[in-house]
Amino acid sequence: MKIIQSLSFAIIALAGLSSAKLKEGECEVCIKVVNDIIKVGKENKVSSMDAWNKQIKDHCKTVKNRENRFCYYIGATEDAATKIINEVSKPLSFSMPAEKICEKLKPKDAQICELQYEKQLDWSKIDLKKMKVKQLKKILNDWGERCNGCLEKTDFIKKIEELKPKYVKEEL
Repeated sequence: MKIIQSLSFAIIALAGLSSAKLKEGECEVCIKVVNDIIKVGKENKVSSMDAWNKQIKDHCKTVKNRENRFCYYIGATEDAATKIINEVSKPLSFSMPAEKICEKLKPKDAQICELQYEKQLDWSKIDLKKMKVKQLKKILNDWGERCNGCLEKTDFIKKIEELKPKYVKEEL
């Protein structure tokens, strides 16, 4: 009876370990932000947990959009309600890879791994005239640009075409 009990416990434990593994493309924002923090931290020769906390907070002041949302979730922004920043800084202090850190964060706050980047637009196939004004506005917003005085769809298209060489790298 004890053998069956031990085996069932071992099976349950192994099943729990395998579910913690990240799937392909999962936690992409977390992994990118943590890798960016690691890169800057190595350049600044950061080693202690407190120094990593400061590095994370400094990095989070410079990011926006999805990266900023990740910082909010771990408590590295001024307005964050939770503080699990130590769950990032402690593993960083002993050089744990970003993938493992994000894997450990997932059970603590599932929203962290739900953050995904939007797919990049394929500019060789886009027809701006067929897009909705809302989509055109989003393109400008993603670039950090505004279209002051734009009233019609053609105004937004002109503005995007005007800014396109600055933000879109054409493939040769």
